Amino acid sequence: MLATVQLTRGLTSLSEGRFEDAFADLRRLLDPADPAYQLALRTYCVAELTEAAVRAGRTGELRDILAELECLGTPSPALRIGLRYARAVLDPSDERFAEALDADLAGWPAERGRVHLAFGEWLRRQRRVVESRSHLRTARKTFDALGMAAWADRARRELRSAGESSPHRGPDARDKLTPHELSIAQLAAEGLTNREIGQRLYLSHRTVGTHLHRIFPKLGVSSRADLAGKLKTLEG
Repeated sequence: MLATVQLTRGLTSLSEGRFEDAFADLRRLLDPADPAYQLALRTYCVAELTEAAVRAGRTGELRDILAELECLGTPSPALRIGLRYARAVLDPSDERFAEALDADLAGWPAERGRVHLAFGEWLRRQRRVVESRSHLRTARKTFDALGMAAWADRARRELRSAGESSPHRGPDARDKLTPHELSIAQLAAEGLTNREIGQRLYLSHRTVGTHLHRIFPKLGVSSRADLAGKLKTLEG
């Protein structure tokens, strides 16, 4: 539990640009003397730890940590992906970024987006502006799709610096629902009646009906039968 808390704190600090705090929070997961040390979760934050360390000027400490992780036998997929990213960011080159992108990232869209973003940022700093745009564009689209707003905004800023504007991402239909409305919509899509939904959520069936009356136009549907398909489309 402590490790999960520290991971959450680290990710929050990183998204807010507080890199010293992010490094300190994430570092605890990899320190055997710390109560937040956790064998499994430590392999899932290598990319984030790298990002924080580089931006906080703590690369010396990071290299020591990575040297220890490199020695682990049969590293997990998450660790392999994180280590490839770390190598590319610490000692950037076309070959290292290509190696990071050659990893099996089919089930790791956020990590793929992170590599494209870092590659695009590096290319732009090398004055290879035209080459940078495709990677930054891919990163922006990936983070938009995942709802990772802070990362998507960062890709947009980089693209502007590379001379390309980005369309503003307005909220989609799903974003317009409150968490309460989304719960009702999902239950209705599963085929539950207003009364059954009310029993689940401790509401009257009339209140459920009122909520659905507001939900339908937000999602652009006209009946309960359309809800399941609409929600599935939005999740995809």
